[in-house]
Amino acid sequence: MAADTQPKALTRKPLLLNKVEGSQDVVNMAAIVPKEDGVISVSEDRTVRVWLKRDSGQYWPSIYHAMPSPCSCMSFNPETRRLSIGLDNGTISEFILSEDYNKMTLVKSYQAHQSRVIMILFVLEMEWVLSTGQDKHFTWHCSESGQRLGGYRTSAGACGLQFDVETRHVFVGDHSGQVTILKLEQESCSLVTTFKGHTGGVTALCWDPIQRVLFSGSSDHSIIMWDIGGRKGTAIELQGHNDKVQSLSYAHHTRQLISCGADGGIVVWNMDVERQETPEWLDSDSCQKCDQPFFWNFKQMWDSKKIGLRQHHCRKCGKAVCGKCSSKRSSIPLMGFEFEVRVCDSCHESITDEERAPTATFHDSKHNIVHVHFDATRGWLLTSGTDKIIKLWDMTPVVS
Repeated sequence: MAADTQPKALTRKPLLLNKVEGSQDVVNMAAIVPKEDGVISVSEDRTVRVWLKRDSGQYWPSIYHAMPSPCSCMSFNPETRRLSIGLDNGTISEFILSEDYNKMTLVKSYQAHQSRVIMILFVLEMEWVLSTGQDKHFTWHCSESGQRLGGYRTSAGACGLQFDVETRHVFVGDHSGQVTILKLEQESCSLVTTFKGHTGGVTALCWDPIQRVLFSGSSDHSIIMWDIGGRKGTAIELQGHNDKVQSLSYAHHTRQLISCGADGGIVVWNMDVERQETPEWLDSDSCQKCDQPFFWNFKQMWDSKKIGLRQHHCRKCGKAVCGKCSSKRSSIPLMGFEFEVRVCDSCHESITDEERAPTATFHDSKHNIVHVHFDATRGWLLTSGTDKIIKLWDMTPVVS
């Protein structure tokens, strides 16, 4: 019966549909145009391009626009066809794209930051443009007037930015590893709380407004799922990358988290399972299994005439153990450990084969990904990379 409760495996790997090539430098961000065979991209080579699929099956630029500074980020709203572009010089420029995506018209530009714009979000419901910059400031502007409404200084440059329309809460993740939650009003903001769980800087944020869960990716290679709406303070770790996590996207209809990293890996996490919080690591002066002293416990070493041992921790129970009592390794997918990690011998015996069943699938994109965009209507994933290439993938899952 236990096997019936386990998550069903997603056997479909991402299928490469097309490559979009032609940029002269890193494609910092790109987006799939909904209901069109098109892609919008911004690049370090200062260009904004709209690529439309031709009869030949290849994507060619219908718009090629040069900006005065390298393009660092963008936000596209399909309903209004408003394209907000952040530049290396701190400027945000807003354009309206024509219905046939063959022309873009400049609406306004404003100096939002003193240095490179890192992230932009356009919120149609509020007519706000939210942004973060290397100047360690989060700001928001009125998209109609271009007027600056307010700002907040973060502890470090921020790479993660998400917004909840219902509560007007903004989530800002920065290079110090901290996530700050602010409550925004029309021309003021207040600090709600800050939390930190990463040992490296926050590189990406993703917000699920339905489950009210925030995902944060980090340069420490990990992802943390924060239970914001449940007010439980729960933090679930997901370990599935061998390099820093670069971008996150959430597919609501299938309850899957898609993470991409500098290792080129695309990981699809099944979040429709009851995941377990990792335990706190316990402190002890001796092994909590065999009572052998650790190397700093001079008194017990002297009394027992034994040489102190190095301390380790079991990833399942959190106990402080020596190497001899934690010689085994195991994956613990429901705790987020898709790769094998150190566990104590007794925990290794208690983990069943069903509990080792993976809850994520892995795929090599064969390029260093800097950003992803997911189109839920078609199940397409876009990845852009430092190799100047954009790739389009079919992510439609098949359940076995």
